[in-house]
Amino acid sequence: MTSIYDASGKVVPCTVIEAGPCVVTQVKTVETDGYSAIQLGYDEKKEKNTTKSLKGHFAKAGTTPKKIVREFTRFEEGHQKSLGEVLDVTVFEEGEFVDVSGMSKGKGFQGVVKRHGFGGVGDATHGQHNRLRAPGSMGASSYPSRVFKGMRMAGQMGNAKVKMINLQIMKIVKEKNLVLVKGSVPGANGSYLIIERWS
Repeated sequence: MTSIYDASGKVVPCTVIEAGPCVVTQVKTVETDGYSAIQLGYDEKKEKNTTKSLKGHFAKAGTTPKKIVREFTRFEEGHQKSLGEVLDVTVFEEGEFVDVSGMSKGKGFQGVVKRHGFGGVGDATHGQHNRLRAPGSMGASSYPSRVFKGMRMAGQMGNAKVKMINLQIMKIVKEKNLVLVKGSVPGANGSYLIIERWS
């Protein structure tokens, strides 16, 4: 993250995202595929690490193999893209709002104190030498004789799809295909994100 000054002189925390260039690798229509969509490819991939079928798929669009391929079904009428067209940061405007989604940082198997903010059982009194971060009681005894589904317990934390909505684009650097959005976005440095116009 970084920070910039807005028009009023306030310091605004921002995340720098490299947005493109993305290539339209496939155009789907209702007649051929049953629905309308465009497929975008991003980030160069080595030829030797690409299967023959994917090489042919990218060759149709007249581009080199891409690491990331994603499909977008929502786009405005009259703004359909053609095969092989390149999209960059010019599709966005400064001041508009976008949604940014990605995979959050994985934190492994965590206990209830870290995962759900439990306070633990309490002071280590009455002989409780190892109960400080324990979950405590989870359910009744004779009835229902089980633990209800959805109970907050220890488990895997992070590594899930997260969408940050309504983030404002503060600045666009066209020469380097960079977008500065206000606030934080999911994932570690260098991870892949999807940016969509806020709706």
